[in-house]
Amino acid sequence: MGQDEQPRKWGVLEPIDRITEVIFGLLMAMTFIGSLSVATAGREDARLMLIAALGCNLAWGLADAVIYLLRTWTERTRSRTLLARLQAGDINQGRRLIADTLPERIGLALDEDGLEMLRGRMLRDAGRPLPARLGLDDFKAALATFLLVVLATFPMVIPFLLIETTGTAIRVSNLVALAMLFLAGWLLARYSGGRALLTGVVLAVVGALLIVAIIALGG
Repeated sequence: MGQDEQPRKWGVLEPIDRITEVIFGLLMAMTFIGSLSVATAGREDARLMLIAALGCNLAWGLADAVIYLLRTWTERTRSRTLLARLQAGDINQGRRLIADTLPERIGLALDEDGLEMLRGRMLRDAGRPLPARLGLDDFKAALATFLLVVLATFPMVIPFLLIETTGTAIRVSNLVALAMLFLAGWLLARYSGGRALLTGVVLAVVGALLIVAIIALGG
């Protein structure tokens, strides 16, 4: 870690990033597994599908990692630009800049004194440099993003390795995916302070509807 990099509170990725990447990987794998027909698919069909699902998640995991780095660089550049504009502008301009940057509800809730307090603190912290470029932690986070998308495929693959009948393996794989979606929704709600059980059920239902839609389209 460079001298100007700040430690991350949650490790290389925040909980919401970890969970959403797993959800993304699950949904990608579900579309491939759902394309198999329970009635007609054989072991060779299943093998080819698993290779395709893994290859797809490898590609999308790589794309997600690159997008993560691009987003991180953009946000960091935006923060540096905001600080430079605060230093160059007057008090009123600085307050407007901060109000425009904050989420709308928070910006509206703050009065002039609150905005001035934030402006003053940001200017006092201006001597602590922001990272000018991507650092080691950023690339670790990008790698974690890639791995989460790819590894989300494997729990759905295990039934095909343990169950000889392809049709049964497909259904068990779908159940594994729904259970993982429920867990992901539950964890998201715990992180956000929402209703864990309801969120888990909703996400699992969305997954079930996706499976039904795929089957209806010939899967």
